[in-house]
Amino acid sequence: MIMPQSTKTRVLIVDDSSFMRMAIRSILSKDPAFDIVGTAADGVEGVEKALALKPDIITMDIEMPRMDGISALKQIMAKAPTKVIMVSTLTNEGAKATFEALDAGAIDYIPKNVTDSTDAQNIFRQELLHKMKDAVRSRFSRPFGGPASSIRPVTAAAAPPQRPTSSKFSGKKIQYVGIGASTGGPVALQEVLSRIPVNFPYGVMVGIHMPKAFTGPYADRLNAKCSMTIREAVDGDVLKPGLALIAPGGMHTSLVKQGANIVVKLKPTSDYPQYVYIPSVDLMLSSMAEATGGSMLGVILTGMGNDGFKGMQLLKQKGGLTIAQDEATSTIYGMPKACVDGGVADEVLPLGQIGFEISKFMK
Repeated sequence: MIMPQSTKTRVLIVDDSSFMRMAIRSILSKDPAFDIVGTAADGVEGVEKALALKPDIITMDIEMPRMDGISALKQIMAKAPTKVIMVSTLTNEGAKATFEALDAGAIDYIPKNVTDSTDAQNIFRQELLHKMKDAVRSRFSRPFGGPASSIRPVTAAAAPPQRPTSSKFSGKKIQYVGIGASTGGPVALQEVLSRIPVNFPYGVMVGIHMPKAFTGPYADRLNAKCSMTIREAVDGDVLKPGLALIAPGGMHTSLVKQGANIVVKLKPTSDYPQYVYIPSVDLMLSSMAEATGGSMLGVILTGMGNDGFKGMQLLKQKGGLTIAQDEATSTIYGMPKACVDGGVADEVLPLGQIGFEISKFMK
C-alpha cells in the first residue's frame, strides 16, 4: 500500500538564538500547513541539514557564529537551491545584509523584532505566517538573467538595445513614472532601474512595502548600482528629471501639484487607516495620477495582494499609460495579476524588458 505524501510545507529553522528557534517553531507548528523538519544553530549546521533534509523553505538568521547566514545561503543555492526567508534585525547593517541576501537568492525577509511586548510578538507572528505562506506560492527563479548584483547600469553613452516599439505606446508622451512593488520587489526594482539611463528626462516615484529602517539603506544601495540618482524621499521633495525617489517605510506617501511642480507629501499611517499595506502603492499612484493629470506611466511589479490596482485604475481613467510585470518573471503574481485581470494594464511584460520599455519614452 502506497502512503499518501504529506501536503505540509517542510521547514528548516536556522538561527543561533535558541529563543528565536523556539519562537519560530512555536508559531509555525501551530499552523497545520507547516511541518518543522529540523533546526540548526549556525550556518555550517544549516547547510548540512539543508542538504540532508531537503526542506521546502528555510528561515535563515543573518548573524551567526562559524558561518553567517549569507555565506550559508550562497552554499545552499549552489548545492541545493531552496526557498529561503531571511530573518533580519531592524538596523542599517541588518538592512544592508538583507539586500545582499536577496541578491544571492533569498526570496524574502522578515524583520526580527520579537520582544517582551505582546504587540510586537503578535506582529512578528502575523508577519512570519504571511511571509511563509507567500513563499509557498512564490516562483523560485531569476528568469531575467541572473542575480541583480551582476547587472551593469545603463549610461547615456550605452543606450538600451533597440527592441520592437510597443504599438500601444508609440507616439505617447509622459512626464513622470510611478512604480509599485512588494514581495520580490527589491531585486525586481533594481533590475528595472538599472536599465534606465542617467539622462532619463522624467522624475520617478517608487512605492515598495518595506519597514522604516530599510528604505533608506535600500535607496542608497540602488543609487550605488544604477545610473540615475536614487534616494529616500523626504517631505517637500520635488520630482525631477533623472531622479528616482523611494517612498519611506513606516508612513504613507502622496503627491500634490504645487505650481509647476509635483511635490512629495509624507503622511502618518493614522491618516489613512483604510490602507493595509505601508507605504500604500494605491495612495501613491492615485495621488500621482491626480497631481499629474494622468501624464505619467504607472508600473506594477511582483508582489502579493492587489495594492496598486486602484491607483492604476484611476491612472487609466485619466489617460495615463500602464505596465504590469508578467506572471512568468514575478516572484508573486498578485499585484500585477490584479491589474491584468482588472483590465488596467496596457502592456504585460517580462521583468527584463520593463526598464528598456520605460527608457523608450526618451525618444
